Formats: sequence, C-alpha cells, structure tokens
Amino acid sequence: MSIWKAARQGSKPSGGRFWPYRKKRAYEIGQDPINPKIAEKTVTRKKRTRGGSEITQVLTASHANLMLETGKFKKSKIKTVKENPSNRHFVRMNVITRGAIIETEDGLAKVTSRPTRDGIVNAVLVKTK
Repeated sequence: MSIWKAARQGSKPSGGRFWPYRKKRAYEIGQDPINPKIAEKTVTRKKRTRGGSEITQVLTASHANLMLETGKFKKSKIKTVKENPSNRHFVRMNVITRGAIIETEDGLAKVTSRPTRDGIVNAVLVKTK
C-alpha cells in the first residue's frame, strides 16, 4: 500500500463528503520510515531527492561523534538507547532519532543530528561516567 504525503481523505469538518480537486500526483508519494538502529557496523545509503540532490541515510550506527564539555569532538561507541522522546517503543528497539538519549562509552549523550537526513550521528555529552 502506498504512503501519500499530501493526500487528504475522509470527510469535511461539517460532516459532508470531501471531494478532492484533483487526482494524486507521483511527487506526492511518501515512503516507509527509516529507523536507524544500533549495530556492530555503520551502514549508510545515498538517496536521490526531488530536484536531483542527494541525502545520506544511516541504516545502522555503531559510533557517534561526541562533543565534550571542552568543545572538542571524540568518536565514541554507542551501547544502547536510554530514552527517546519521539516514541517510547524506540528505546526497546534501539532506534536512534534526533533528541534521543544514547549511552556511549563516555557517558550519556543527546543526539543532535538527524541520522536519516545527515548520514551521521552527532551527539552532545549530557552526563559523564
């Protein structure tokens, strides 16, 4: 079954039937969500977007770029997802999204990048061990 971004269905607020003013367009087709998970190896893929641009998507991640209190960056191994405000079930499934709290070798960190758009996992150290 296709996922549509801009298609409106159902009825009007008054209860009457909604009559669309046109049919669906190919550029309105959506896609299944990509849920980047924690794994031993980082796997990415390139995706062509509308207009010919490309985005890099993370499918599985093993390391995160941590920003320390000193302002320097360090590459740290991801252990698990501790908290995820976007969906409470993502914690159990170890899905990394923007805003998720992850446990790393150096302590707890908050993900600041969008792994499915940026192609990398950047995080800010919240609590050290």
